[in-house]
Amino acid sequence: MSDLHDARVRCTVNGEGWQGRVDVRASLLDLLRDELRLRGTKRGCEAMTCGVCTVIVDGAPISACGMFAVDADGTDIRTVEGLGAPDSPDPLQHAFAERVAAQCGYCTSGQLMSATALIESHETLTRADIVEWMQTNLCRCGGYLAIVEAIRDAHAATRGRTPGREQP
Repeated sequence: MSDLHDARVRCTVNGEGWQGRVDVRASLLDLLRDELRLRGTKRGCEAMTCGVCTVIVDGAPISACGMFAVDADGTDIRTVEGLGAPDSPDPLQHAFAERVAAQCGYCTSGQLMSATALIESHETLTRADIVEWMQTNLCRCGGYLAIVEAIRDAHAATRGRTPGREQP
């Protein structure tokens, strides 16, 4: 990489500090997949319209394909690898499995990250809230009903309520 086209970036990824040099033309998606080898974040449309590459940056869901890696300097980034572990899944991952909300699995990481940001930012949720928030995450398999129910279950579980009860 030429010094003319690279810059130093320091950020936190899934709770771990990272620093390195990145091509100023590279996207955050390129940094995550190619440099950090975090392959859970998928490459989709590369036009910020499908939601497949959604990650959480400083608490907000963003399309990793639409953010330059250099703009990640000083940020806190969470990817799907930063959710649960195989022996201890996050409540949302558990709910996705229980509701069979992941069919082919291609959109799942983006769905999980958008839903995580939604759950973390809303004390109460209605079905309409979930549908509106998740409308930027496409699922080619059409698993929307199961995805909405999984999000409702996980939100209730993280708030200590009975899953499936509609909130006002």
